[in-house]
Amino acid sequence: MAPEQSRPPSSGFYPARILVADDEPRLLTSLAALLRRRNFDVTEAGSGREACDQLTDQSFDLALLDLNMPDTDGFAVMEKIARLQPDCGVIVVSGESSFSTVSRALRRGALDYIRKPFDPEELLATVESVLGKQSLIKAHELIQTRLEKSEALHRYIVNSSPDIVFMLDKTGHICFINNKVESLLGYQPAELCGEHFRVILDDRDVARGTYALRGPDISADNPRTLEVRLKTRGNSKATRHFEITAFPVDPQSWPQTGVTLGGSTRQPARYYGIARDVTERKEAEAFINFQAYHDLLTRLPNRALFKDRLELAITQARRSEQKLAVMFLDLDRFKVVNDTLGHAMGDRLLQAVTHRLEKCLRRGDTLSRFGGDEFTLLLPSIHSPEDARGIAKKLIQALKDPFQLGNHEVFVGVSIGIAVFPDAGNTMDQLIQNADIAMYHVKARGKDGYRFFTDSMSIDTAHRLSLERDLRLALERDELRVHYQPQVCSRTNQVVGLEALVRWQHPERGLLYPADFLPLAEETRLIGKLSERVLDQACRDVGRWINSGHPTLRLAVNLSPSQVEHPRFVETLLERVRAHRFPARNLEIEITENVIMSDLEQISRKLKELADTGVRIAIDDFGTGYSSLNYLHRLPIHTLKVDQSFVKAIRSGEDGACIVNAIVAMAHGLKLEIVAEGVETDDQLSYLKSLGCHQVQGFFYGPARPAADISRLLRRDGLAFASTA
Repeated sequence: MAPEQSRPPSSGFYPARILVADDEPRLLTSLAALLRRRNFDVTEAGSGREACDQLTDQSFDLALLDLNMPDTDGFAVMEKIARLQPDCGVIVVSGESSFSTVSRALRRGALDYIRKPFDPEELLATVESVLGKQSLIKAHELIQTRLEKSEALHRYIVNSSPDIVFMLDKTGHICFINNKVESLLGYQPAELCGEHFRVILDDRDVARGTYALRGPDISADNPRTLEVRLKTRGNSKATRHFEITAFPVDPQSWPQTGVTLGGSTRQPARYYGIARDVTERKEAEAFINFQAYHDLLTRLPNRALFKDRLELAITQARRSEQKLAVMFLDLDRFKVVNDTLGHAMGDRLLQAVTHRLEKCLRRGDTLSRFGGDEFTLLLPSIHSPEDARGIAKKLIQALKDPFQLGNHEVFVGVSIGIAVFPDAGNTMDQLIQNADIAMYHVKARGKDGYRFFTDSMSIDTAHRLSLERDLRLALERDELRVHYQPQVCSRTNQVVGLEALVRWQHPERGLLYPADFLPLAEETRLIGKLSERVLDQACRDVGRWINSGHPTLRLAVNLSPSQVEHPRFVETLLERVRAHRFPARNLEIEITENVIMSDLEQISRKLKELADTGVRIAIDDFGTGYSSLNYLHRLPIHTLKVDQSFVKAIRSGEDGACIVNAIVAMAHGLKLEIVAEGVETDDQLSYLKSLGCHQVQGFFYGPARPAADISRLLRRDGLAFASTA
């Protein structure tokens, strides 16, 4: 016997398990003993059936089988081994030596064939050789399995990456690209391999993208990083933004394979990298940038962007010695819509106004929302102020038609101030400020128009600022006074009413008349507080005279457009009247035709509510605005006041009297009372009497007087005036 040797390498940490099957007990025992002396774990089987049972219960690394066993021969045992334990090697130890038997055994999977009687050393050498081969095969299979798992893992990682992973050859052709390109761009990896990467670059980025890989300084420590737009499959206009990072491939540290050879060129990979989809980030950045420079409601440039463009336009105009114009636009009657219908409707109106205004612009003009209902418009490179005038007229005309907001039809106008560079200012701030000043002059003259800035407006503006400050103080110091002008019956010379007129007792400028400060009160929104003071005082004064024996005396008060247009106009007016216990039937409110026509539906509803309480309605300055028989018929009008400009035209034999004739005839036909304003002469009074004009007022009976004078008049003469002033 050969001396014992160390455990065979095939056994690993445990001795190899060997099944020995032979029907000769003596041979079986000696063979098992021989193997055990080499530290093999041996299991004996005295028959083929017993060997099959052992195969069912245990696992083996090697089986030594005799072929000729009476119950179950060695071939049957080999079949069971192949079925149950295919990794178990088989060595045939048999007395059969015919070629057919040996060939059959080898075909059935035997790894070697030892003929009986056998040489012990030869048998051991054969066993160790077979076990060694088995060990190498298992190690190879293990390594192959690990490689396959590793490759599957890396393939999974690469294809599951949220980024596109790619490899390029030195000419920029794609050697490899992962499956992510399909979900992000719609391309199959196979159709891109071999193509130059420019095929998926947006046309605007082709030059920059191809140039990026030519840089001489690209290295592992200094990869090339750039942002480009990539086209999606089938739609060249649909692009997504990607951040690409590319590294060079070191050919000495990484061997090339056929997988990474690009297309028909078969060139080795030179670059590898990733392309990360940053579309959402770019869109978020674009949205943030849009928010910073645009108004989100109207989508127009905001104040900051407008100033940037104006600054640039001024620089270009100065260099080319051209003119430009800045317009300041303020919507008329917008606040009424916003307060009446709510902010949601106000927002819809601003969007609709924006849509109409944009249709009037030239290419290159900039319309911005400056804030609230204010807009600014930049007209670069105009030839003369007439260009700006034409645009202003188009803007005004564009807003003439009503806007449909749900079930409501509303009207708005626009007041436009225009400043032309360089005549009205050399800087951005000067142009905007002067356009704003010109716009306020439009407001002061009745709104819904345009004006160019002139130097004289600056003086008026400085005066306006100091006057505004004084007016605010006047409300605090109670410097406002109420004077009353009698309204006299033309037949009896009796006082039938008193028109309340405000005066301002200015501490430095003396007594100021409405024309001196009411437009400013309108602009600064002080008109509401001012009117409340006048109404309160008039209700107290006239209410006292009514209670002292003049029950039919009528109080006439003028109301501003902003008051009438306010959503709570009716409630506020009636609350103040009731607070003073003033009889509603003795109150007559005077409004102009322009106020009525600005929103006929809303004003009609309000006037009917007032008329139902007994309040009388008078149309002031009739004939100077939108005269319309339609609204006179529809509304609860009680009185028409003939404007003094028509009364002044009354001269013997002059045609101007025809207008008065028409107004008086119209009033008679509609059964309305008539009050003629501005009566100053006997001729005027006589002419009006001949027409049947009911009431007159004017300097013929004296100017408006303080309450104390009216009290003395009523005590001395009752309600009657003398026949002459």
